[in-house]
Amino acid sequence: MDASPADRPSPVTLHRSVTLSDVAEYAYASTVPAGARLAFLAGSCPLDAYGRTVAVGDVAGQAHRCVENLRTVLSELGADLSHVATTRVLVASSRQQDLVAAWEVVRDSFGAHDVPSTLVGVAALGYDDQLVEIESTAVLDAEPAAQLTPRASWMGPETK
Repeated sequence: MDASPADRPSPVTLHRSVTLSDVAEYAYASTVPAGARLAFLAGSCPLDAYGRTVAVGDVAGQAHRCVENLRTVLSELGADLSHVATTRVLVASSRQQDLVAAWEVVRDSFGAHDVPSTLVGVAALGYDDQLVEIESTAVLDAEPAAQLTPRASWMGPETK
C-alpha cells in the first residue's frame, strides 16, 4: 500500500535568495526533479458541490473554500499542498486589504511549504460574486527533494 501524501517528503525544493529582500512571505523559486510528472491545475474557485459561489462578499471565506477545493483535487491526484510548486492568487479587488486577507489564508494554509506565489488584484473573476481564485502547479510521482536548500543555491551550480 502506498504511503499517503502527508507521509511522503515533498518533491518540491524551495529556494531563497541571499540578495533579494526576505520580507516576502514565500520562497522566490522552486525546483522539481527532472522527469517529474506535473499537474497544471485549473483555478480553484470558491464553489460548493452544486457550483454555487460560497462566502459571498467575504474574501477570506472564499480563499478558505478555494484552498479546500485545491486540497480535494490534489488528494484525487494522490498529492497534497506540499506537492504544489507555485501558485497565483487572484482577487477581484483593487484594495490592498482584500489582497492581504486572501493572501493570509493561503499563506497560513501552506504553512512552512511557502511556495513561490504571485498575488494579483483583478477587475473580475468568472463566477457571480466570485472574489478569489487560486491557480497552481503541482508535482506528482517524483523522488523526494530536499525540503529547503541554502539561500544562494537557486542561482544554480558554480561554474569554473
